[in-house]
Amino acid sequence: MTGSPVLSISELRQAYLDARLTPSGVMAGIRSRAVDLAADNIWIHLLSEAETAPYLDALAKHDPASLPLYGIPFAIKDNIDLAGIPTTAGCAAFSYTPDRSAFVVERLMAAGGIPVGKTNLDQFATGLVGTRSPWGATRNAFNPDYISGGSSSGSAAAVAKGLASFSLGTDTAGSGRVPAALNNLVGIKPTRGLLSNRGVVPACRSLDCVSVFALDCADAGTVMNVVYEYDAEDPYSRRVRSAGSERVEFTFGVPSGSQIEFFGDEEAEALFRESVVRMEELGGKRVAIDFQPFLDAARLLYEGPWVAERYAAIQVLIETDPDALLPVTRGIIEPGREILAIDAFKAQYRLQLLKKRADQILKDVDFILTPTTGSIYTIDEVNTDPVALNSRLGYYTNFMNLLDYAAVAVPAGFREKGLPFGVTLFAPAYHDRAICSYAARLHHAAGLTLGTSDSPVPPMPVTDRPEDDLIKIVVCGAHMEGLPLNHQLTDRDARFSAITKTAPCYRLYALSGGPPHRPGLVRDDNSGVAIGVEVWELPVGQLAGFMAGIPAPLGIGSIELNDGSWQKGFICEPCALVGARDITAYGGWRAYLSTTTTS
Repeated sequence: MTGSPVLSISELRQAYLDARLTPSGVMAGIRSRAVDLAADNIWIHLLSEAETAPYLDALAKHDPASLPLYGIPFAIKDNIDLAGIPTTAGCAAFSYTPDRSAFVVERLMAAGGIPVGKTNLDQFATGLVGTRSPWGATRNAFNPDYISGGSSSGSAAAVAKGLASFSLGTDTAGSGRVPAALNNLVGIKPTRGLLSNRGVVPACRSLDCVSVFALDCADAGTVMNVVYEYDAEDPYSRRVRSAGSERVEFTFGVPSGSQIEFFGDEEAEALFRESVVRMEELGGKRVAIDFQPFLDAARLLYEGPWVAERYAAIQVLIETDPDALLPVTRGIIEPGREILAIDAFKAQYRLQLLKKRADQILKDVDFILTPTTGSIYTIDEVNTDPVALNSRLGYYTNFMNLLDYAAVAVPAGFREKGLPFGVTLFAPAYHDRAICSYAARLHHAAGLTLGTSDSPVPPMPVTDRPEDDLIKIVVCGAHMEGLPLNHQLTDRDARFSAITKTAPCYRLYALSGGPPHRPGLVRDDNSGVAIGVEVWELPVGQLAGFMAGIPAPLGIGSIELNDGSWQKGFICEPCALVGARDITAYGGWRAYLSTTTTS
């Protein structure tokens, strides 16, 4: 290990609360270390002190406890917009300077996050290697002779090297998972559409996902709680809903026999076998599955018509200035011009058949466990054989977005030369929360360290609690998942339970004041309606501390749900309705927020 600094979200938050660190001091330290790591080609644009100042000034108005990401530094892949900073997508001729940040970036900054800069990537997010950039190959965080993985290469290296607490990448074919595996990180590839793509340069618009790199699953979960938010302006945005749940005893699928491929990497094979055994020790039952439908779907991504979607994304540039593209990038995208509509329909029919088969396999298990990559390569090896080795890196990743699955890549060990190895857990859409829980257990059991640091993975919070040790809390506003005060629940080890509605006898009001802006839920038996709410389960021992932070005129009372049950939750004193806006017609706080910039 290199002993890089640890910038875990939980540790930084505590340091700010204790006044041991300041955001300005943390950012200054990052800029200094970034200069020392310039040869790693992590950044396309590192924000200067002057460019960082407005974010620090905005934080000065807030108490560290009031924002879930207060002062937390994060990196942004340079195909995702940050207002006032050029977006290049790895191509100088394509560069533009946006007036507005991407939706997910806006959410992170509203939660207190500070952007560090724009990171290097495989040009136009086309590649899994991290070498296809005019800004140079991003080097592996553990050995500079090896690839970092792509296309989100700089985003992964920044977190692994202690230059950011987390980072944003994108994932179309595996770009949010391969770099995680090669740099000892957790990589979240969420269900397609759960993170808005507005303000993201598309690769394949119908498949692209914004992804998150973090040191561990707890940090990744903190970030995801902030950015899980429906975006009415993104036509591919989907609303968050929960499916599946973590179980003490579970089944997991493993590709059978010759379908597991390591391309001659015996150390990777041994580490994967260890991960399977470790998962069994955690309560899992291994089930051999037929992996062929997934492999057949993977081949459609680059051998099928989806290459035409990459062409459409940069059509103007490739037709007016094709030499602006790197030869390898151009060679992959340019054939997309010749694909016919009939090819697209045939491929869709083929994909639908494969998805039926793959979905049926997933019905028999809680998730499937695979290597994230079968092997790792040096930069020289990739430069010698760029297409074939890139294809090998996508063996376990290319099918995921085509089949609409959720996935998380998690560290699983090290080879003898100190190079990381990782595995991936995947499940159907909306099972994000469940597979992250399983991944967290596996990560902790592996006994690894965070990034390139010497710090061990923190202990997992106790989650195996008897049901009578939990109390259900109904939340209707800023405490909902992804909203500004949700951390007041998650910091107390609360867990999400359900999305539901009240009985049809409540009205909802947008109260004055803020930020954070809050609604007031008031019972009205005469003209009330059913209001959308979330139910969380809070340890009983945490209830007093949670209630102590609730300001008047809000409080905890009893709320009737649409199933006839009564649960504890947020209610509002009638005196608060003076000057409040009646937003009952929206049916819930999220629907109201989608029509306003209020958050």
